[in-house]
Amino acid sequence: MDEFHIYVQEETKAALMSGSPLIPKDGLMPGQTLPDEGTVVHVRSADDELIGTGYIGEQTKGVGWLVSRRADTVMDASFFAEKIQQAWHHRRSLHQSQETTAYRIFNGEGDGVGGLAIDYYHGYALIHWYSAGIFAFQTEVLQALAALPGVQGVYEKKRFETGAIVEEEEDFVQGERAPEPLIVHENGINYAVDLDDGPMTGIFLDQRHVRRKIRDEYARGRTVLNTFSYTGAFSVSAALGGAVHTTSVDLANRSYAKTVEQFSINGLDYEAHDIVVQDVFQYFKRAKKQDKAFDLVVVDPPSFARSKKKTFSVKKDYQALLEEVIAVTANDGIVVASTNANVVAMKKFRSFVDRACQSMKLDYQILETHRLPEDFPTVKTKAYDSDYLKVIIFKVSRK
Repeated sequence: MDEFHIYVQEETKAALMSGSPLIPKDGLMPGQTLPDEGTVVHVRSADDELIGTGYIGEQTKGVGWLVSRRADTVMDASFFAEKIQQAWHHRRSLHQSQETTAYRIFNGEGDGVGGLAIDYYHGYALIHWYSAGIFAFQTEVLQALAALPGVQGVYEKKRFETGAIVEEEEDFVQGERAPEPLIVHENGINYAVDLDDGPMTGIFLDQRHVRRKIRDEYARGRTVLNTFSYTGAFSVSAALGGAVHTTSVDLANRSYAKTVEQFSINGLDYEAHDIVVQDVFQYFKRAKKQDKAFDLVVVDPPSFARSKKKTFSVKKDYQALLEEVIAVTANDGIVVASTNANVVAMKKFRSFVDRACQSMKLDYQILETHRLPEDFPTVKTKAYDSDYLKVIIFKVSRK
């Protein structure tokens, strides 16, 4: 079998040797022709020093990933079986939990293979493929999942451009099909998910600890506004935590039925709460006109969104969004501010909070911060940080 070599610049060599797994496009020596997606490569410095073994898998982050510092690494079935078994073992406390049956069992570079993530939903695995390169190893990954105890069926999401339109392509891959919806548990709360219904399942697993905090520490006796509410998961956790009333706001038409479903499977009367299908910024205008003020506001927008009247990006617009949030937050109210935008570091995110409160002439106190939970292990080096989630819970007070 032919061996392929790619050569990187000195700065990239230093980053890779210090633990960064990413092979950035601008870190390659010029004039190279990259091999096909999924090709296993030896990564070398300009002076031909071996750095390690990786594979070509182009995505927004780079052209591929380093998976080993060794030259003899073979990305075969046994390689993936070992990586996935190790990751499975590290989640053994979650496997034993009766209260939580949905979590991540393989988190890309944090578990040794960038571009690949696998979630577990109450007996079913969901693979996320982030490039055509990693998808080339589908057979090997499926073999590894078939050997895991308790995995009844496997689904997949191709999170890359395929270059072809496939009509009604199924996400189901092998084993048994999951019920529709599939009911999972998280800290004792029920959530309905669908593994074969578009890019999302109905719940973002990386917010598990934040939802628990809202239920256990912040919701009781408070009125709650959940913006960009999706399927109302934060609203359900607040209602179960003793919130007086919740309001869920999302632009997507399907959010209403999905939120009703989440309330109903937890024995909650959804008619006692407000579920609003509307652009969040339009809702802010309405709420201010009506002098509404909420004791707890959750804001977890997409990194980028476009409606008919507005384009939103976290990097440019989050501070202004926080100002809108603060305007409808009661005195001594609490804001749960979150973003999954990798382009915004925690220091920068804190500055959004600080500047928004200064602009609104408010005092504020940061109560706690959150990053990714333990089933989302990350890589953090001087050159690379895969801990994308930033959550700041803060209290505002009028001066």
